[in-house]
Amino acid sequence: MASLTLKGNSINTSGELPKIGSKLTDFKLVKTDLSIASLRDFAGSKVVLNIFPSVDTGTCATSIRKFNESASKLDNTKVLCISRDLPFAQKRFCGAEGIENVINLSDFKDGSFGKSNGLDFVDGLLAGLNSRAIIVLDANGTIIYTQQVSEIVDEPNYEAALAVL
Repeated sequence: MASLTLKGNSINTSGELPKIGSKLTDFKLVKTDLSIASLRDFAGSKVVLNIFPSVDTGTCATSIRKFNESASKLDNTKVLCISRDLPFAQKRFCGAEGIENVINLSDFKDGSFGKSNGLDFVDGLLAGLNSRAIIVLDANGTIIYTQQVSEIVDEPNYEAALAVL
């Protein structure tokens, strides 16, 4: 269990991030067109998973914008933005913001992505949502970087995440 804070108040996740050097468990997440995406769909590409509680918060929206800006410059890399938001909310946000270089995926159906990766909040005001984290995979699907943001309102370290690519 990771102990994080939300504006200084303690909040806990169901587990720890997957270990560097391990493989990420395959997933089934919902795209904005309601089709299903799995990790296998990105085989052979480097993958940045930008995981956050909700697209409708300032820090989460900023992370999508920043990764969208960087994604177009990355060679053989896909940026997946993952939250428990409904796919409709993700699509609305990206349309309004002109976001085109990242892939938004929703864990809304059962939260299995967050649960299997120790990312879901088990208490506090955000219980049931996923915590803010970055996981980077190499082209073989091996985890090469992780970051669990300890204060939920803080942004992740974008430069460190992208530097491993």
